[in-house]
Amino acid sequence: MRKTIKALTLLVITMPVIATAEKFPELGKTPPMGWNSWNKYHCEGINETIIRKQADAMVSSGMKEAGYEYIVIDDCWQNGRDEDGRILADKSKFPSGIKALADYVHSKGLKFGLYSDAGTKTCAGRPGSRGYEFMDAKTYAEWGVDFLKYDWCHHGKQLAEPSYTTMSQALEKAGRPILFSLCEWGESEPWTWAQNVGHMWRTTGDIINCFDCVNNGWGFGVLSILDQQRNIRKFVRPGQWNDMDMLEVGNGVLTYEENKTHFSMWSMLASPLITGNDLSNMDEKTRAILTNKNIIALNQDPLGIAAIPWRDYGDFEVWFKPLHNGDYALAFMNRSKEPYSLSWDFTGLNVFDVDDPNGWKSYTFDHPFIMQDLWSNKIIGKTGDTVKRVLKPRETLVIRLIKQ
Repeated sequence: MRKTIKALTLLVITMPVIATAEKFPELGKTPPMGWNSWNKYHCEGINETIIRKQADAMVSSGMKEAGYEYIVIDDCWQNGRDEDGRILADKSKFPSGIKALADYVHSKGLKFGLYSDAGTKTCAGRPGSRGYEFMDAKTYAEWGVDFLKYDWCHHGKQLAEPSYTTMSQALEKAGRPILFSLCEWGESEPWTWAQNVGHMWRTTGDIINCFDCVNNGWGFGVLSILDQQRNIRKFVRPGQWNDMDMLEVGNGVLTYEENKTHFSMWSMLASPLITGNDLSNMDEKTRAILTNKNIIALNQDPLGIAAIPWRDYGDFEVWFKPLHNGDYALAFMNRSKEPYSLSWDFTGLNVFDVDDPNGWKSYTFDHPFIMQDLWSNKIIGKTGDTVKRVLKPRETLVIRLIKQ
């Protein structure tokens, strides 16, 4: 009998946890933009000097002006708990403490983010938040944290939905508006259940600094991640974003055209734009890619629709994105290592969005549009004209059709 009562009690306690999760609804109306330490600095490279330097560079480089606002420290900032269970920063790396660092970031007009894990340990073996969710959330609020990336290592037999819901509730109870980023790797299809839990959720395993790599045990290349978004784009809308992981733009390896394609497609799909390079040491090409206001405007469009994979010709693809003011955006992507001769006529074409939340929707090109090349920032004609271009290997031509 005692076992039965205990089981019923657990049921009463557990079920409302899932039912009553509530993120801060005023946050994340457009895809979050910022910087994260992991891709460049990993575990061993972070310290408070580096983070301050990145905050300074986000302002001086024009990144802040372009819309980037979050400075996020990933794994390895923490190294223990005190006798009361309160999470402790690694004093060798952050001698001034996390609150002082958050205050510095805020003084630059930016927002500050931290990392934790739903399991007992983080992916690097530091203390996770399992069993300490409410204490950690209260600590983060006291420190002035604005963004929490929450990973999924060392979770044992935990289920993702209740685990992430618990932290979502803890953040709500702590009272400070904190954008909640679920880094669950897409294993339990968070796009189907996390709309009220968090503001963004990872859809795949980690990105690796490679354009066309398939999962090699460490992560996925740019094209592989892109291909995994095709059937889940319908879950994207304001306040709920499929996170295609952090950008590798500016970290070497990718060519100039690959970097532009990477940035273009993350923007077309309305993925959060979280850079992962050294902002204090960007060359001009990298800076120009990451601050291209034409491309960023597609990502930040308030309609919040992820691009439709409209045409697939193997090594050549066309993606279509409707915009809030009646404009359209199109990405003509050459996936191959060879040039592609593009000749495109809009006459008589239609785009059907079968995933529209109000039922399938059709878009036509019957209304006259002016065509703007968003990378060159040049007007290249009208929709009655044929688009002709030799696309370089891995190049993506992004056009905005401006309604007349």
